[in-house]
Amino acid sequence: MKRFRMPTAYTILFSIIVIVAILTWFVPAGQYNYVDPEASKKEPIPGTFHQVEQNPQGFKAIVTAPVEGFYDAVDVALFVIVIGGFLGVIMKTGAIDAGIASVTKSLKGREKWMIPILMILFGLGGTSFGMAEETIAFYPLLLPVFIAAGYDSLTAVGVILLGAGVGVLGSTVNPFATGVASGFAGLSIGVGIGLRLIILIVSELAAILYVMRYAEKVKKNPSKSIVHYQKAENEKHFLHAEGTNAFPELTGRRRLILALFAITFIIMVFGVIPFSDINITWIPTLAWWFGELTALFFVSAVVIGLVAGLGEEELIKSFVAGARDLLGVALIIGISRGITIVMNAGSITDTVLNVGERALAGAGGNSIAFILFSYLFYLPMSFLIPSTSGLATLTMPIMAPLAGFAGVASHLVITSYQSASGIVNLITPTSAVVMGGLAIARVSYEKWIRFVWKLLIILMLIIIAALIIGIIL
Repeated sequence: MKRFRMPTAYTILFSIIVIVAILTWFVPAGQYNYVDPEASKKEPIPGTFHQVEQNPQGFKAIVTAPVEGFYDAVDVALFVIVIGGFLGVIMKTGAIDAGIASVTKSLKGREKWMIPILMILFGLGGTSFGMAEETIAFYPLLLPVFIAAGYDSLTAVGVILLGAGVGVLGSTVNPFATGVASGFAGLSIGVGIGLRLIILIVSELAAILYVMRYAEKVKKNPSKSIVHYQKAENEKHFLHAEGTNAFPELTGRRRLILALFAITFIIMVFGVIPFSDINITWIPTLAWWFGELTALFFVSAVVIGLVAGLGEEELIKSFVAGARDLLGVALIIGISRGITIVMNAGSITDTVLNVGERALAGAGGNSIAFILFSYLFYLPMSFLIPSTSGLATLTMPIMAPLAGFAGVASHLVITSYQSASGIVNLITPTSAVVMGGLAIARVSYEKWIRFVWKLLIILMLIIIAALIIGIIL
């Protein structure tokens, strides 16, 4: 008997399109009046829902939904593709690999301090560009170093997987989580960045202390290691292999590339923060959207490629290869948006909103209850739809207006979504980042859960507290 395998995000999302199309035949069609019907982000007026003529969606609507969805979300999809090209070029230069390898080498003999420093570096990668798959390359480098220093393989996994994963959980400007979600909520990516920064700092600090405490315990008494029975075998396997994984040297040129990489994200943050909305008038509000951001990363990719000395052909190949790696994400965005297309065409989107509005009215419009519900809602949804971009595209057109009915700022829903998705992505067995890293470190999935479950509870409490503070303030 074959073991059950979770369908891919493509299959799940297309199945939802079919289900939604069927529902348009039975769910009463309805519509709200809107503050501005012509606005790109339509704001429904509470209490104005009324039924309209049924408009059921058939086979043609189902098969064309992903295409129309891609057209509707082309700005976000193109942004993702260009970001992929940008990352393809930066990874081709070897600058990020060289930077982290240089830090590791300079701290040899002071391995205790490698834990916070490396976790901060990985966290910065996670919060800025969603660093995940890129971390796989660092397991062969760090496993021998930590094992030689008297720690165990779980310590190395914790540094890499939790460092980057908690950074993604606390995404500030991560284009694949915060960016996509903000786009479909009709907000600038800079709105709510303060609360997300607090979640990032507190959560990363909690993860660092958690890993350091475990590492010190293992160093003092190796029998306390969760994988202590592998100690001799791991020393033979990883220490024998030390030095076989060559990383590029951190040259002056690569230092300049890292500086340009950081400057790109600084410019991005400056471009998207609505300073005028927070009463800062001495700094101009650029009000950049996906068009400007796409151009920024495209220009930066070209500049970095030229600084790296890449020839025209090599630069284009690196850009196209990186863009190809994220083409699947762009397609998922199109398919996800297709669900909204079918719902809107069948006039049942507002019906769903009306159900939510009535539920909120029955609960007294409690904004704290709503934001906690949002967070708990996104935990199982993140398991069902492992694509962060797909999940944002699918749910934000519904959740953002619901937040308005509850008197909750839309950016808090975005924060609850990315935080829940970030928690799940630390442990989901469908993630190549999780399972690949554990396989390289020779750590079983059961041992990883045993190691990390207490931290997950701590992180969830931090996030819930932050969301409540966001409501109160």
